[in-house]
Amino acid sequence: MSAQPQGRKVSPEIIILAACAMSMLTFGPRASSGNFQLPILSAYGWGSDTFSFALAIQNLLWGLGQPFAGALADRFGSVRVLSGGAILYAAGCALMAVADTPTTFTIAAGVMIGFGLSGCAMSLVVGALAKLLPDSKRSMGFGLVTAAGSFGQFLFSPLSGAMIQTVGWRETTIGFGILMLLILPLSMFVASAPIRKDPNVQQQTLGEALREAFSHRSYVLVVLGFFTCGFQLAFITVHFQKYVVEAGLSPQVGYWAFALVGLFNIVGSLSSGWLANRVPRRYILSAIYFGRSVVTLIFILTPPSAMSAYLFGAMSGLLWLSTVPPTSAIIGQMFGTRYFAMLYGFAFFSHQVGGFMGVLLGGVLREQTGSYEIVWFLSIALGVASALINLPVVEKPVVRKDQPATA
Repeated sequence: MSAQPQGRKVSPEIIILAACAMSMLTFGPRASSGNFQLPILSAYGWGSDTFSFALAIQNLLWGLGQPFAGALADRFGSVRVLSGGAILYAAGCALMAVADTPTTFTIAAGVMIGFGLSGCAMSLVVGALAKLLPDSKRSMGFGLVTAAGSFGQFLFSPLSGAMIQTVGWRETTIGFGILMLLILPLSMFVASAPIRKDPNVQQQTLGEALREAFSHRSYVLVVLGFFTCGFQLAFITVHFQKYVVEAGLSPQVGYWAFALVGLFNIVGSLSSGWLANRVPRRYILSAIYFGRSVVTLIFILTPPSAMSAYLFGAMSGLLWLSTVPPTSAIIGQMFGTRYFAMLYGFAFFSHQVGGFMGVLLGGVLREQTGSYEIVWFLSIALGVASALINLPVVEKPVVRKDQPATA
């Protein structure tokens, strides 16, 4: 059941360009959230666990809302969901700038931005592309959108750091909220049509799609492996800047090291998207997870220095979001694109549960032990586990009764 562009006049190149712009806008500011931790804690006298709890809630609700946002996009089309998410994201940024209590800050940075991201961030964009692009361009489209998110990280990490130091963190947050409103016009270019029933074809219901997916061993393995991706990325995103400063390095080292993550992930994501059409995707995922563990182990065993931070940023970047193209491609290959946004949403929920745990444990264990060491080693162990989990994945379309295999 191959997905082809649904009668749209917009060229695939324009669709991909608009999708890349949205990915950059949503992922860039969110990926620079760690830069806000020290100034916010300094302004209010909170502990790291307070900031971490809000960002952990953000990751959890981003993931929790993703399957529902994906199901709405599958059912009613993508524009309304993307626009609603962008407005909620912008409102959360505005409230975050004036939130002076832990509860209000959690509502703004955790609840509002978390649910906002579930409606407008990369996963929804990937879901729209799965329906709009022909098979021959799909994996590379996933890679380009992922690379654009990485470029956003490269751009916004030093930009947010400079803005925080010059105009203040509150003004920076408001500025980022205004940028989110650009998603409204951009979403028109990736408008996927609502599902249309064909009376001549037996239709699979949403419930049947869910039962099929969660009874499929390979889908469950991919979903479990994606937990580690979220744990590792969210922990580093939120806590790397503080880790660097506590190691005796300047904040600028952290800004630029994290910018290198975004820069090198452009290469990693594009390479992953290219390889996903040529190499078994389970091997790509296994290599990425194992590689992250090796890079992290070397980093924490090396004496802190600007060079070690920059090298960690560059090597992590090559492996950062490169899991997205093969993960997306495997799900699309197994189940087709009819309910892709929802099924990818459930995988992403696992990713964000991992993110919730990574951010929360990072903050709590840092306050309790005075060190991030336990979480670093837990991240390494999870990477090895996910490398093994992905090896048995079977990359074949499901065969449904009275229907041809999906593709």
